[in-house]
Amino acid sequence: MKSVFIAHLLAAFLAAPIAGWAGDSPNQTSTVVPLGLPVLTAAAKPASEMYLLRYKFHQGEEIRTKVAHIATIETTIGGTTQTTDMKSYSMKLWRVTALEKAGTATIENLVERVDMRNKMSGRQEVRYDSKTDKVAPLGYEDVAKSVGKVLSIVTLDPAGNLLKREDKLARAASNGGAMLVPPLPKEPIPLGHVWSLPQEVNVALDEGATKAIQTRQRYELEKVESGIATIAVETQILTPIQDPKIRVQLIQRLSKGHIRFDLAAGRIIGQRTDLDETVLGFSGPDSSMHYVACFAEELLPPNAETATADITAISPSKK
Repeated sequence: MKSVFIAHLLAAFLAAPIAGWAGDSPNQTSTVVPLGLPVLTAAAKPASEMYLLRYKFHQGEEIRTKVAHIATIETTIGGTTQTTDMKSYSMKLWRVTALEKAGTATIENLVERVDMRNKMSGRQEVRYDSKTDKVAPLGYEDVAKSVGKVLSIVTLDPAGNLLKREDKLARAASNGGAMLVPPLPKEPIPLGHVWSLPQEVNVALDEGATKAIQTRQRYELEKVESGIATIAVETQILTPIQDPKIRVQLIQRLSKGHIRFDLAAGRIIGQRTDLDETVLGFSGPDSSMHYVACFAEELLPPNAETATADITAISPSKK
């Protein structure tokens, strides 16, 4: 079971470059720009201020983010406990290669650098830094081959809808269900507005069978201050689940945190999600798994130097 989580962390840097998750979003739209005059209700009372959220891209621009994904897994089976600490830092790049009048953008997705570490109980830490290591250690070969190469080419509209996707590497294709950017509401919205994105997750059952689990990403516009919108995000499982063997597979799919969106610039400037979950009895009555994880992403300033930027400087311990 631990190897499953390790494999997912090793592949995490190939997933969504701006938002952290992935998949086709519904036909929605949005931007965060206050509309003109206040709207009056039938009772002649001022309505809540409305915001239209939209992603904004520019021809030829390069958007870089640094990402931290940190997880600790403590697994107990048959009276034996093992702890695995994993850290993944990366610098991701979106290169806008084409832009239509309606704001629809064609974007190349790359990872320019990665620093990954894995420490298991009773073993030495395994580490791969693409900046300094010419040869990747066992288990990091696919990661090393992907650094600096175009993983996928996508076309997005201003609401975050995925219109087209062309995967360039097999690993990128395996993450094809991951969300590139959070979807945005179709209409202008007030504070407190809630919207969601349904997602189906397949989990493994005994004897090679699979089961589809219905989930959704729930979003809520919590506040807007100084032109920055704060959006709460949470994964919700809709399918009733009693089997701990299924619950333990869903742990890594869960998230809860906040996204910070620059209304004028039309892009995410930072996000953070946290998870602290325990599953009992997934492999016998005395088994347990305690999974603590944090995902943090931060927008880098334009023309950030890839070679000198400290990608581990992001602080996932602070919101």
